[in-house]
Amino acid sequence: MAPNPFRVRVPNAAGQQERIVIKSAHEIELMRRAGKITAEARALAGSLVRPGVTTQSIDREVSKFIRSQGAVPSFYRYNGFPASVCISVNEEVIHGIPGKRLLKEGDIVSVDVGAFVGGYHGDCAATFPCGQIDPEAQRLIDATRQSFFEGIAQAREGNRLFDVSAAVQGYVESRGYSVVREYVGHGVGAKLHEPPEVPNYVPERRLGGNPRLLRGMVIAVEPMVNAGAKEVRVLDNKWTVVTKDGSYAAHYENTILITDGAPEILTAPAI
Repeated sequence: MAPNPFRVRVPNAAGQQERIVIKSAHEIELMRRAGKITAEARALAGSLVRPGVTTQSIDREVSKFIRSQGAVPSFYRYNGFPASVCISVNEEVIHGIPGKRLLKEGDIVSVDVGAFVGGYHGDCAATFPCGQIDPEAQRLIDATRQSFFEGIAQAREGNRLFDVSAAVQGYVESRGYSVVREYVGHGVGAKLHEPPEVPNYVPERRLGGNPRLLRGMVIAVEPMVNAGAKEVRVLDNKWTVVTKDGSYAAHYENTILITDGAPEILTAPAI
């Protein structure tokens, strides 16, 4: 789930600046457990995407699975969100609210899910085809997913946060797509959203600096990519973000751990 909008080190209630939390070995083990459940929940959601299914039924089954694992859905009632899973269809970028909508052949369906267990969260997302989809829509899905991997290739100890951002943006724009600006990735841990915020583009004004990536940092990298222009708007429900020009959008996210080598994907799909 993407916070809104990109902002920098907001003071907490005590007037202190929030800091990036470096996870201990014990905390990382707990986050691996949360990540595994979250990844399995995403895979379940993807398997349920087919014509004639309601988004509400997907939400119900994913929530049931998460709870069966001894976890709770991270998004349920989070800042008032009324469901357990964000399900966004076609021009909906993120934060789609599950309901009675029937999926139809050719839709593309973005599923964003989180699980909280042992005091820690996992967070991941992906866009799935509903039946047979247009080749252009599939190319958008594929490019969005690949932009994540282009980004995390730069997620190494000693690099800067915006090295990840630049890699995502460069790949997306080289394919003729656009990156959403108003919503970004984020740190993950005992809180669903922690510092730092992780933009999918390099801000012209580098507000808040460009922190160095350190071993033990855990971040959610989540490209949100539009087939058309980058501009978005929020629907009257105050949650669902859609492309302003009505073009399709796709979303891909994993929670990753910065290590002394290649990053570890804590929400990696089971092999």
